[in-house]
Amino acid sequence: MLLLLLGIIVLHVAVLVLLFVATIVSQWIVGNGHATDLWQNCSTSSSGNVHHCFSSSANEWLQSVQATMILSVIFSVLSLFLFFCQLFTLTKGGRFYITGIFQILAGLCVMSAAAIYTVRHPEWHLNSDYSYGFAYILAWVAFPLALLSGVVYVILRKRE
Repeated sequence: MLLLLLGIIVLHVAVLVLLFVATIVSQWIVGNGHATDLWQNCSTSSSGNVHHCFSSSANEWLQSVQATMILSVIFSVLSLFLFFCQLFTLTKGGRFYITGIFQILAGLCVMSAAAIYTVRHPEWHLNSDYSYGFAYILAWVAFPLALLSGVVYVILRKRE
């Protein structure tokens, strides 16, 4: 049982790290000395030094991506906190429903953010010199892991 709890906690922390990195790092779209994320657009030289960073546009779709990524981080942190609270207060045989629901919500939020970004980002559709960066890929990797973690929480029963 201890190894199972440790594995669940490690999975949850891994999802949380993926969500934080995907939300913060400026590598959602890369190409031609240009890197874009949810918050700013940066131009870089060939040596990798950053020259100029400008705020991202105020498009409604980008604001919805920003909001859903932040919500996914909040739901995942809240889920981890609730897991530890329920671990010590839940009666024997009880299930971690609330923890699982918040973790599944985190997974659905990150999926929504990545899907909206995929469909709506103008540089991707207008210019073939751009490609998705690693932060964008980490967001898609966090989606199934968060859902898996949430399902495991829902199935998990507390034992002594």
